[in-house]
Amino acid sequence: MRSRNPEQEPVAGGGLLHRRALLVAGGLSLGAVEVTARESGGSAAPAWMRTQGAPLSGYGGRAPAAEKIERIVGDLSFPSSGSSRTPLQLLAGTITPSSLHFERHHGGVPAIDPTRHELLIHGLVKRPLIFRFEDLLRYPTETRILFLECSGNSGALGAAKPEQVSAGALHGLLSGTEWTGIRLSTLLDEAQVSSDGRWVQAEGADAAAMARSVPLAKCLDDALIALYQNGEPLRPEQGYPMRLLLPGYEGNTSIKWLRRLKVMANPAFSREETSKYTDLLPDGRAEMFSLAMGVKSAILQPSFGLDLRDPGYHQISGLAWSGRGRIRKVEVSADGGKSWAEAALTEPVLSKALTRFTIPWAWSGGPAVLMSRATDETGAVQPTRSDWQARYKGGRGYHNNSIQAWGVDRHGRVSHVYA
Repeated sequence: MRSRNPEQEPVAGGGLLHRRALLVAGGLSLGAVEVTARESGGSAAPAWMRTQGAPLSGYGGRAPAAEKIERIVGDLSFPSSGSSRTPLQLLAGTITPSSLHFERHHGGVPAIDPTRHELLIHGLVKRPLIFRFEDLLRYPTETRILFLECSGNSGALGAAKPEQVSAGALHGLLSGTEWTGIRLSTLLDEAQVSSDGRWVQAEGADAAAMARSVPLAKCLDDALIALYQNGEPLRPEQGYPMRLLLPGYEGNTSIKWLRRLKVMANPAFSREETSKYTDLLPDGRAEMFSLAMGVKSAILQPSFGLDLRDPGYHQISGLAWSGRGRIRKVEVSADGGKSWAEAALTEPVLSKALTRFTIPWAWSGGPAVLMSRATDETGAVQPTRSDWQARYKGGRGYHNNSIQAWGVDRHGRVSHVYA
């Protein structure tokens, strides 16, 4: 029997519906339990309504349902170097709680005394300057919602066989945050950059003295010296008391615990931009300074560990992002890429920020392969896994923005598959 509403008709193979279908669902059974008039009235108040609640607290606690949501901690063989990932599949919206923002450390988290920490701007400048933390607090601040992604995120998609792990384990070196800080251009203007300055080397105050070279043009554009994260001072693992933030660039360049900015005529070609964080090509050459993260998306629900219980109407949900601007559209396939339907984007759709997408799906109970494909405002389209692999030398783990697929079997079990 055909639906009386055309928006409840499939728009692509596998049962994908128009992105507005559930907004006009009238009559669809989406999981609500119908009750009789007798059941809906006169029931006794539950126990929590018959006693006073907990008192005020100095710092808010977590809801019981969230107590077990934690970062996915990686190999601890070298405790001071490693990563922990955001459990993306267990979260909603686009802002990552500060306590769940992914971590990537090369020399552990330094215990910095903010009263002694200083930021030096020197090199090809007319006025070398030192800024203490309290000095920066005098400057006008700017707040922006931005994603941060490690260039090694989704590197497991290059494995010979698909790893059976959660969406967070695959893509969780990614988080979305409201950052507040000072425009770096303001400080560079005070230092008076020389005309031959073209690059800036940023260095952190961790035990690894992490350092990266970034174009001066980026520093003068939208770079921030971030002091606050989601409204409170930066957490130690995110760079307290100050970090560099380069919107849209690979996370390794947004140096934490920032202590030095040296203006130079050329890149420094440090270890982190020669032997690491470079893109090997099939002919043996390497692309360097591939800094802006490519357009990308990932389906988070359903995903591995979040199986479907019954056939019927479900909502497919995920995130999309691009280091070059706003997401223009996200398409979803339920038949392994044979056909695609456009998903709804949750407003606001911001530049260089995470964008939530959703699409209703009438799962018939048969096998399905779910995929998402993002397009950004520059027209760049997320590549297939095979196209991405053809561009780079095998075994490479950086900047993987290829399309990832989830297989759903007739029992509703979800697994990571290559399509």
